[in-house]
Amino acid sequence: MFLCHWEFWRICWSCVTRPYTVLVCSVTATLLMWGRKCQRPALVCSEAFGTFLYKHCPVVVEHFRPTPWCWGGRLQTLANAFLKSRPTINYRNELIRTVDGGQISLDWVDNHSSTAYPESSTRPTVLFLPGLTGNSRQPYVLHAIRQAAIRGFRCVVFHYRGFGEEELLTPVTYCAASTSDLEYAVQHVKRLFPNSPLLGAGVSMGGIILLNYLANKQADSGLEAGFTISVPWDVQKSCDSMEEPLNMLLFNRHLARGLCETVNRHRDVLQKVVDVDYVIKARSIREFDERFTTHLFGYESCAEYYRDASPAFKLHNTTVPILCLNAADDPFSPQHAFPLDMVKQLSNVALLVTAYGGHIAFMQGLFPRREGYMEHLFGQFVQAVFEHPEDLKEACSIKEVLINS
Repeated sequence: MFLCHWEFWRICWSCVTRPYTVLVCSVTATLLMWGRKCQRPALVCSEAFGTFLYKHCPVVVEHFRPTPWCWGGRLQTLANAFLKSRPTINYRNELIRTVDGGQISLDWVDNHSSTAYPESSTRPTVLFLPGLTGNSRQPYVLHAIRQAAIRGFRCVVFHYRGFGEEELLTPVTYCAASTSDLEYAVQHVKRLFPNSPLLGAGVSMGGIILLNYLANKQADSGLEAGFTISVPWDVQKSCDSMEEPLNMLLFNRHLARGLCETVNRHRDVLQKVVDVDYVIKARSIREFDERFTTHLFGYESCAEYYRDASPAFKLHNTTVPILCLNAADDPFSPQHAFPLDMVKQLSNVALLVTAYGGHIAFMQGLFPRREGYMEHLFGQFVQAVFEHPEDLKEACSIKEVLINS
């Protein structure tokens, strides 16, 4: 007996609406989409530098498998902020005075128990620069510090003026184009440990400042190498991306609020040079820069400041080996601003681009609370720099010994 059309479709509908059928189809679709997202990152660099990374940082050739339920850069960025664990790190704080009467806060992990480098004077050191409103307590900082510490290295986190727990002594904070405080911190570390190799690592705006510093100082930077995560290469294009409606709602206003809260916290000092009440009404990063940063650092406009702060225009001046990690779906750092053509011409810079990963996220696994892709890459690169310095210099065509500041 043949079924009529109506009976046939009724039976089909009763099958596909059963709970287990919906579950099986959903899981299958998720796995198929996850499989399409599992891709090898694109490594843009010279052949010699690439060979070095393939040998000493095997994670660069592995497929990046993003968390299957976390679609898109925005969701990766948001979920990472809420889900990432915070490993316990015990810091030793140091306040150093600057020549203009200000002070900089440094959080140290001395790692006296290091078995790989028991001699403190020669123990390699990692200098870490957080993001825009970050500090040493951010999850991405804690995980990176842990990766370096378990390998036996000493770590120090550099805080921007006013963003640690220290008092702001002078009406000067920081901006992405100013590298004088970082230079002072590097000199301080090198004075304390002149025989200790030093690597700089920067995240987001910390990466901007680090790259600008390396471009400004060139062979006199005092650093053996640099490592960056989620750098906005062109600050103007980054700001434009952050002002898209959804990005404005999810990220821009939150960051602007953090900047304004810091200015308000140091009101007594900063009101000598700016109208604090006007500044703290800013509702976006651009508004904050227009009312505060450009005025404090002598720029005529945001456009002038953003151009001066953009590392994409200075990268060719760097001389030490640098590895940069970016995600193509980063809402803070749009892919069309990546300096791919320039990197291809440089022997000392490698840019690793994942198809997914968001901003300072790169989450993997179903429950992405612990170390992920960026932490593993960071750990492997730092170890490669300190354990194979001559091979790295040769791979990056660095003939002369770097001059320490």
